[in-house]
Amino acid sequence: MLKPDIIRECQDMRHLSWTRVRNSSGTVGTYLKAFGKEGGKKIYYKLSNYDSVHGVIGHENVNEIIADRLLTILGIPHLSYQLMFARIIPEDKEVNAWICASEDFKEAGETKLALDDYYDMMKMSGESPLAFCIRNGWTDYIREMLLTDFLLCNRDRHGANMEVLMKRKEGSVRLAPLFDHGLSLLYSCHTEEEVRQFDIMADRPVQCFVGSRSAFDNLKMTDIQGFPEVRPLEERDRSILLQGLDAACPVCAEEDIFHWTGMERPLGTGENCTQRPPESRCDSAGQRTLGIRSVPAAYIGQWPLFPGRVCRVSCKGS
Repeated sequence: MLKPDIIRECQDMRHLSWTRVRNSSGTVGTYLKAFGKEGGKKIYYKLSNYDSVHGVIGHENVNEIIADRLLTILGIPHLSYQLMFARIIPEDKEVNAWICASEDFKEAGETKLALDDYYDMMKMSGESPLAFCIRNGWTDYIREMLLTDFLLCNRDRHGANMEVLMKRKEGSVRLAPLFDHGLSLLYSCHTEEEVRQFDIMADRPVQCFVGSRSAFDNLKMTDIQGFPEVRPLEERDRSILLQGLDAACPVCAEEDIFHWTGMERPLGTGENCTQRPPESRCDSAGQRTLGIRSVPAAYIGQWPLFPGRVCRVSCKGS
C-alpha cells in the first residue's frame, strides 16, 4: 500500500511516458496513463480528464482518494491509491498536476483478464453475468461492489473495470480488488453552476456489467443471499473523507458528503412509516422519499446498513 495517500510536495515525474486513453463516458477529453517501478513493484499512474488545449479539466483523481477512504471505513476490500502533486510532461507539454498512483494488484504468477472476456469464454448457455458470478462464488464481492457504486454514483463499472486474476499452474481464479472509481461523485461537473444543479440523490444512467443502467435498481440486487455487512458510517467520518484535499480540490464541499435522511430506527412498511421524525417523509405506498428518488422503506428495514441514515457521497471539484 502506498503511503501517505496524499503527497503535497511537488514530485519530479517527468520521466513518465503517458499513453492516451480515449474518454468513453460521453464527455470531452482524454485520460492519460503511465507506469513505472518503485522498490521493485510496478506502479500505475493516471491523470484526471485532460484536454490538450486547456490542460487538466477533471478531478477524477480526487474521487479515487475519496472512494479509497470510504471503502476503508466500510471495510470493503479495494485497491488503494496515492494522490501526488507532480511535474509531468503529458503530450510534450510540461505542467504541474495532481496525479494518482496505485500498485499492481497481481500476485506473483498471476495473469489478468477482463471479466467480460472471461465470462464470454466460460459462461453456460443463457447464463447472465450476475448468475455467472454467483456460480463462481463471487456473491459477496458483487454485493459490496453494487453498494459501493450506489454510494459513489459510479457510472463506469463496465466489464473491463472488473478483472479476473488467474494462476494457471495452481488453477486458482479470483476477482481483483475493486478499482477505478474516478468516474463517480461529481466528476461530470466542471463549473459551479453544474455543481449547484447536480442532485446527488438522483438516479443516473450507469454502466454495470452485472446489473442494469440504474444504480438504484442495482442497489436492490445487493440482497442476493443476504445483505452485505459493512461498518456503519458516522459523522466523524466526514473529516476523514476530505482530509488534505483542499489543495487538490479547493471547492470540496463538506455539506454534500453525507445526505442524512433523519432516520432514527430501522424502517418498516405501511403504517410504520409514520413512526419517524417530522422531517422524514413517506408517500402513500410507504416509501422513503429522498430528494427526487424514493427508497422502499421495507427494503431499508431489512438492511440496517447505516443506523440512522442512508448516504450518498459527493465531492465538488474545480
